[in-house]
Parts: sequence; structure tokens; C-alpha cells
Amino acid sequence: MFGGIGYLLPFIVIGLFLATNIIKILKEYEKGVIFTLGRVGNKASGPGLIILVPIIQQMRKVDMRTLVHDVPTQDVISQDNVSVKVNAVIYYRVVDSVRAVVQVENYMAATSQLAQTTLRSVLGKHDLDEMLQERDKLNKDIQSILDHQTEAWGIKVSNVEIKHVDVDPSMIRAIARQAEAERERRSKIILAEGEQQAAAKLSEAATILATSPGAMELRYLNSLQDIAGDRTNTIVFPFSMKDVTDHFKK
Repeated sequence: MFGGIGYLLPFIVIGLFLATNIIKILKEYEKGVIFTLGRVGNKASGPGLIILVPIIQQMRKVDMRTLVHDVPTQDVISQDNVSVKVNAVIYYRVVDSVRAVVQVENYMAATSQLAQTTLRSVLGKHDLDEMLQERDKLNKDIQSILDHQTEAWGIKVSNVEIKHVDVDPSMIRAIARQAEAERERRSKIILAEGEQQAAAKLSEAATILATSPGAMELRYLNSLQDIAGDRTNTIVFPFSMKDVTDHFKK
């Protein structure tokens, strides 16, 4: 009995080997690029059950889901010569599995390296203020360049997000001083505009009072009423020189 099993064991092993190399099952999010004698067809196979011809055919699996890649921290020198450390995250997926396998050796590594160089190149053309304030625009610029470059590999870059822009502590102090100077400049401008508006209104009021003597007397009386509320004040009632002269002439 055991002798018969020992006789059949090589055939069982060979059968299992052939079965595992002939029958392939691809998940819903996978595609299979089949090489027949080294040549590949125009379309990938799957998902589902795939039957391969032993030795003649080989298959490469390709994940068609959106992949998330964390771009390592890059040292970038901005256009205004500020050294910063920047990292980002990119979202991409394979849209043509045949090109992703045939056109590039390792599409994941190639996309990662391209993302790093593009990140340095694009950010190096902008000032530090633009990196901090215009991230949406920079994200779109990087995404557009990556998408154009990876199109030949069958890759679609759907989104790029700059996560961190780390500035040297000495530059942080300089930025803080710059912000303080900017706030002081704005405060002086607001104060000057207030003085200008007040002067314009006083000029208008003086013009109105000059054309109406009765209005000037009412203004005097209102001022006296305000001063009378505080007994510590000495009330000085102003008279026009014309009124005094007319009084003595009488």
C-alpha cells in the first residue's frame, strides 16, 4: 500500500505544481498581464479565473486600486534662498496595466522618484510666502506635471497634497519680525487714513458753521453743557471780537 503511494507521489507533486501554475484567480481589483512566449497582448485579463498554458505563458498581477505614496522629506531652496524641508503625499492608480508592466520596470518606484524630483523642482521656483499661502496652486501644478509624465506608463495621478513645510528656527524668528513690521505698517496706514477722514469732516463742519452764525452759538452752548458736568473745570465762554466791539460802541 505504502509502496503504491510512494510510486504515485512524484505524479501528485507534479500535478499540484502544474495546477498552481495553470490556474490563477484574480481579485476584483486586480488585472493580469499575460506573456505568451515573451509577448504580451493589447489587453489584460481578469478579474476571475485565469487558465495559463504551462511554460509557454506567464502572468504579472497589477493592483488597479488607488495607491497612496508618502513622498519622503525633501530639502528645498526657495526662490528667495530660504532652505526648507517639505514632504507630500500623492494619490495615483494604474489605468493601463499593460503599459504599467511593459513601459517601466517598476512603476511604483518610478512614480516615487519622479514625485521627489518634481516636488523639488516646482517648489524651488517659488518664494517661501507662496509655499505657505498658495498650497492649493502648488498642489495642482505638481499634480499636472506628474500626471503628464506618468501618462506614458499607464498611471493616472489624481491628487497631490503638500503636508508639511518646515522652516529653520532662525528663519521663523525672521518671519515673526517681518510679520510684526507688516502689522505696524498697516496700523500707521489706518491711523493716517483716520486722520485724513477726520480732517475732511472737520473741514466740512467748519464750512457749515461759517455760513451759519446761529449754529456756532449752539455749538458753544453744547460745549458749555458738557463742561458744566464737571465742577472742577473752569468755564471760559468765548465771544467773537465783533460782538465785543459792537457792545462798547453802544
